[in-house]
Amino acid sequence: MRPVREHPSKGLPIVGDPQAFEAFYLGHFDRVTSFIARRVADPHEVADLTAEVFVAVLASAAAYRAEKGSETAWLYGIAHNVVREDRRRRTRRRTALERAGGRALLKGDDVADLIDHIDTAAPARAAMRALAGLPAKQRTVIELVAIDQLTLTEAAAALRISVGTARVRLHRARKALAQVPEVASLVTTSAVTEGLS
Repeated sequence: MRPVREHPSKGLPIVGDPQAFEAFYLGHFDRVTSFIARRVADPHEVADLTAEVFVAVLASAAAYRAEKGSETAWLYGIAHNVVREDRRRRTRRRTALERAGGRALLKGDDVADLIDHIDTAAPARAAMRALAGLPAKQRTVIELVAIDQLTLTEAAAALRISVGTARVRLHRARKALAQVPEVASLVTTSAVTEGLS
């Protein structure tokens, strides 16, 4: 994956510039796809949600501010909202896709690539299932820090909360999960412990 430079604070210059958008898309595609694959196991849904994230990026590119967090944190915030909204409308969306034949849009190689992402993300999905008992706000912070490998500052920016609030939620999540074998190693990772220091 090629490094992507951070842009100045006046939004992302990708709207109306196909080359800039292509560079942004290629620079972040794997990261966004992996984020989604850690939460969704169906390759068609991963493809659809990844596309939705980049559509949302175009719609809100002018609102990006580098001083509020990295592009990755901003993207993960958008991806988080897309996945959350998808969960709310999943039944209705599946029915519409089946009627429209949307599953035929992916080619064999595309499905194979998405299946690789999904297979790689299987342990993360298992960890996320183990986190399911946490309150949603705590769960989201620990997912972003321990599973998605954001810093605490980036996670706070993605969720549009203060770093202090994120630290409190991370501490509470870690405390609640200390005795859960499936995630014991997850809550002692350096990313989590650094977020609390």
